[in-house]
Amino acid sequence: MNYSLYPLGDCAVVIQLGDAIEIDTHEKVKNVTAFFENNPQRWLIEIIPAFTTITLYYDPMVILQHKKDILPYEGVCSILTELLSYEFKGDSAPARVMEIPVCYGGEYGPDLEEVAEAHGYSVEEIISKHTAGDYLVYMIGFAPGFPYVGGLDPDLATPRRKSPRLKIPAGSVGIAGDQTGVYPIETPGGWQLIGRTPLSLFRPSEDTPSLLQAGDRIKFVSISEGEFIEMEDKA
Repeated sequence: MNYSLYPLGDCAVVIQLGDAIEIDTHEKVKNVTAFFENNPQRWLIEIIPAFTTITLYYDPMVILQHKKDILPYEGVCSILTELLSYEFKGDSAPARVMEIPVCYGGEYGPDLEEVAEAHGYSVEEIISKHTAGDYLVYMIGFAPGFPYVGGLDPDLATPRRKSPRLKIPAGSVGIAGDQTGVYPIETPGGWQLIGRTPLSLFRPSEDTPSLLQAGDRIKFVSISEGEFIEMEDKA
């Protein structure tokens, strides 16, 4: 497996597994992440997977116990060189398919009509194209539980808003460039809002706070306002 290592501060190392956002690199990120999750290391504090990298935060003192004659970063690199010689293919769990119900347009998706007009489609065509997509969660970031999702129909790619909003409601579904995503909490943002889900993507009281995880497949499903209200009341 091809990779490179470089330091991040004084107690983290970045494993670079690719240079582009693509499925093959994502699979490597998933499998290497799964290896460290399934094989705990005393020196390892935190694992942060991203589009093409995995950042490992480590305890320098634990490293020094095993690698006394070299710097902690050099010790980590030595350990990783040995561990990354392992064959990682298929180490991660099968992808989950998660259905995300979305009420499109109106107060839930205030930019839907503008997005439709920009592409020369009707609102119904935008909704049809958005719900037809096969979406992959590449990583979680920006805000707690926020999924960076690939697989958007190129016909729906839309630039961010020129003026970001100061408050975007939790559950808002948006488009920015060639990505779509869901805001898990109320936060400022500049994505084009086309709908909203009643699902809670960030649940801080749960053992796994983020509903979505890297590697999940997403299916957006259109629902009515009445269904949205009913599902929100049950949440």
